[in-house]
Amino acid sequence: MSSPTSSSTAPIGGRTELIAYLADGVRPANEWKIGTEHEKFGFRLDDLRPPSYEGERGIGVLLEQMAQRFGWQRAYDGEHLIALKRPDGSSVTLEPAGQLELSGAQLSNLHQTCCEVEGHLREVQDVAKDLQLGFLGMGFQPKWRREDMPWMPKGRYKLMRAYMPTRGQLGLDMMTRTCTVQVNLDVASEADMVKKFRVSLALQAIATALFADSPFTHGMPNGFQSYRSHVWTDTDPDRTGLLDFVFEDGFGYERYVDYILDVPMYFVYRNGQYLDATGQSFRDFLAGRLPVLPGQLPNRDDFADHLTTAFPEVRLKRYLEMRGADSGPWNRICALSALWVGLLYDATALDAAWDLCKNWTLAERHALRDGVPRDGFALPFREGTVLDVAREVLAISAEGLRRRALLNRNGADERIYLDALVEFVSAGQSPASRKLELFHGRWGGNIDPVFTEFAY
Repeated sequence: MSSPTSSSTAPIGGRTELIAYLADGVRPANEWKIGTEHEKFGFRLDDLRPPSYEGERGIGVLLEQMAQRFGWQRAYDGEHLIALKRPDGSSVTLEPAGQLELSGAQLSNLHQTCCEVEGHLREVQDVAKDLQLGFLGMGFQPKWRREDMPWMPKGRYKLMRAYMPTRGQLGLDMMTRTCTVQVNLDVASEADMVKKFRVSLALQAIATALFADSPFTHGMPNGFQSYRSHVWTDTDPDRTGLLDFVFEDGFGYERYVDYILDVPMYFVYRNGQYLDATGQSFRDFLAGRLPVLPGQLPNRDDFADHLTTAFPEVRLKRYLEMRGADSGPWNRICALSALWVGLLYDATALDAAWDLCKNWTLAERHALRDGVPRDGFALPFREGTVLDVAREVLAISAEGLRRRALLNRNGADERIYLDALVEFVSAGQSPASRKLELFHGRWGGNIDPVFTEFAY
């Protein structure tokens, strides 16, 4: 979840300015970038418990040591160090229970992305080994209960912690026990945005199946392939879901602004403080009628902050965010970016992806969204299964990456980052299925080995 951005004080002139704000994010294709984000669970090596913020082995110390050793700039919430930043735009932030997130810089190709991920994980490992901490990439905390999870000292999370239980049963689990990997991608025009948004929304469930890696809760199988994805279905109906209106005629920036204005607010950030605006209306804020700040108008940074409080399967800011994947090991972090770059950053691939899904009905899209978290590849779809669709999607993405023809120093193009997904599809097994086999086999019904065999 993003840190506040408030720095601009000029008041917003109205709804038209919000539409222009989103539209101003367009870039020509030769300037498109790739921004990769991934989260991971920390755990103490001796007892596997998640570390608190405080203490000699706490997350606060981890951040401070990373700043000292690797030149990160510190960012604070009050007196607490809660984020690290670099001039290239990358940052390390904390999710509510201390899940560590890298929000990567805007990079030009997947080779750079994978180098960035690898470098970040080396830095984390360098500090974590001295603190006797480890880190695990999965979609849902496999062992510990909600009440076992610590809370980070961020004002935003304090407000959300109180509000979430009023909107759904699993919102606090979303905050404290999930981890994801996502990629942020550019658009060239409003028409390009619409096409990419529709393709990525329709195919997001396929990505969920490919990256499904959350089959355990409380140390036992939970019956799901991606329990993380299921959690989002009972978090907050006002700000989650498939956004059916994206597929309606006339969709564009204006319609998305209308949607986001109807998403209830969480907060306003002023003078280093989070003011409680939970449930209040950004439309009222635009009219100077926000109860928490009567008579005041929002600025652009208030709108940018508000955009981060909507959690649909694909999110529009001034770029598109792919949000459907469970977190995983380093090669699947690279693979998530590769999958979507191959589909959306090559015109022929984008056309092929749209041809694949453009005739899917609203009911079919929802059947995929509702069924994939539990059944994954095995979910029936049309004349086959989700596995069959995943094969087609991977083939389209691979061809898109081949046409990009961006080589690393060994002469390999970006298709190498799809190898992990190709392996799963070839075997007809998800990451979740493989972990379940280990649990019922070599692990003897004990979840603890996941923290050693799958740690970074």
